[in-house]
Amino acid sequence: MNVLTEAARDNAAWCDLMCRAHGRPGAFTGRAWTNPVRTPPFYPDAVTLSPDATAADVLGGIDAGTGATVKDSFAVLDLPGFDVLFEARWIHRAAPAAAGMPWEVVRDPAALEGWERACFAGEVTDLFPPALLTEATIVHDRVNAHGAVLTATGPAVGVSNVFGPDPWPGLLATAAALFPGRPLVGYETDPEPALHHGFTTIGPLRVWLKP
Repeated sequence: MNVLTEAARDNAAWCDLMCRAHGRPGAFTGRAWTNPVRTPPFYPDAVTLSPDATAADVLGGIDAGTGATVKDSFAVLDLPGFDVLFEARWIHRAAPAAAGMPWEVVRDPAALEGWERACFAGEVTDLFPPALLTEATIVHDRVNAHGAVLTATGPAVGVSNVFGPDPWPGLLATAAALFPGRPLVGYETDPEPALHHGFTTIGPLRVWLKP
């Protein structure tokens, strides 16, 4: 398993799942995932799946007008007319040891609403529709206001939407209980907290925005 390409592929699968939950499915090729219509807030219109992906591989499959976003998973694209919105680092961790399961799995719309309220500082944005509950594993520590999304779309488990004041110890224990023996991948704009809990950085990524 190439960990970096697996991280990019899992993240693209999560983006596609979010879009499908909103009735806006995307499409996969060998080099990129793209969506021909504008995606939900915070989610890109394209994700590269290979360092060989070109601007044509992503721009040909999206609405490349104002507001378009591209997740350049390997930070290698040149996208004229786009600005860099932010940069981040992919992270990876070997399978954590089992240590109980302190967080609960969100299983119904009411609990999902509570999770979203905690994630967005009291707001419910309807970004996370109940359709997600059947394909992603959304986990929540309601006592300490921690939470995350786990996506088991391949050999590694994707970790995203991590929130809370110190979420990593509980998240690792929860991931170990739900997906024993499987490594974790994800990305963070500030990877330092994850690095203190056994993650390593495995490569840069860049998100582009068409102003």
